[in-house]
Amino acid sequence: MHTGSAATEAIQGLSLPARMEAILYLKGRPVSLAELAEIAAVSREEAELGLITLITDYAHRDTALEVRQEGNRYSLQLRDGLGDLVQNLLPVDLSTAALRTLATIALKKRILQSDLVELRGSGAYDHIKELLAQDFIERKRQSDGRSYWLTLSEKFHRTFAVKAADLQPRARPVKPEGSEPQPAPASSEPEAWEEAA
Repeated sequence: MHTGSAATEAIQGLSLPARMEAILYLKGRPVSLAELAEIAAVSREEAELGLITLITDYAHRDTALEVRQEGNRYSLQLRDGLGDLVQNLLPVDLSTAALRTLATIALKKRILQSDLVELRGSGAYDHIKELLAQDFIERKRQSDGRSYWLTLSEKFHRTFAVKAADLQPRARPVKPEGSEPQPAPASSEPEAWEEAA
């Protein structure tokens, strides 16, 4: 079962329990076993096995997170009693869900709003409004489509003390011995951005 979604592509290289963990984290809301299986592109039985392994793993390690079951839905949450601690440590007044959406944007560096909604669910529209209102992200209309490009703002970098270079991948390709350095590939950034309406 392959959905072809951005979420599926993002988790293909992970172990099954790690896929379940990534999906629960990115969704930021309770998810059914059927939805987990669809996003992970596995059978319901495989998703259940991965989820059981993940739940067992969290139960046996000293961590602030846990997999919580609410009816027939599962979510990755802070353990009881830690919510107040986190609110006191956060340098901004954002909901946990909006922070997860912001973290997703930070990891991608630049993402289409439509892709973000596919990863985070329809609640991402509210998170985007919250992040725009507090000036943590910037939104520019896509020049050849109907969606918007979302990027991090200067305020994000100042507030979280993160430089753009810190978000770049650290791995460098190994170059064969005796090869000449290659020019940097052309940027896929559009030349001019249209202002959001």
